[in-house]
Amino acid sequence: MENEQTVQQIKRLIISAESNLKEARELLAVVSGEQEPGMDALSEARETGSVSATPEGKIIEGVFDGQNMVGPDGKMYSVPANYASKSKLVEGDRLKLTITNDGSFIYKQIGPIDRQRLIGVLSKDDTTNDYRVVAGDHSYRVLLASVTYFKGEAGDEVVILVPKDKTSRWAAVENIIKALSNVPGTVPVLATAGDDLEHP
Repeated sequence: MENEQTVQQIKRLIISAESNLKEARELLAVVSGEQEPGMDALSEARETGSVSATPEGKIIEGVFDGQNMVGPDGKMYSVPANYASKSKLVEGDRLKLTITNDGSFIYKQIGPIDRQRLIGVLSKDDTTNDYRVVAGDHSYRVLLASVTYFKGEAGDEVVILVPKDKTSRWAAVENIIKALSNVPGTVPVLATAGDDLEHP
């Protein structure tokens, strides 16, 4: 039993190290000018988005970047994490934001992109407390609200949704499968019912 726990701990350390290395590469690309954060969402928002005024308030159509909505005006609009988690928003989804005359923000998903489902392993950066899912050779950021909702812990298997035809930095959490080491005396179960799944 002690050996099994040690093996699980080593696996979690390896996953965390891979995740940190992937994030370091992404940060290096941004700092060196090879890649700018949010530029894909901004270019898409400028192509497909709009800003208009109505008697009810201002309406902005933009693109979800995994955490916020990027508008065609170049501004970033905060999307409530609970809404993004519950709606399982995926990086690249088109959103409509209505800012009412009393200052309320009302979001609506108007253009979901094609998705694919993957299974990965949840890891946590102990320095930043950020969660990531390592699936294949990719490491995806996920919203803390999603992990908290499913009571996820490092080492759990995670079913995620990502864009089908493009790479992304973020993924939406669909389900979490508890690791045996995280649930003493039980067998792994899906946190919620899901469709038939395939490993990538």
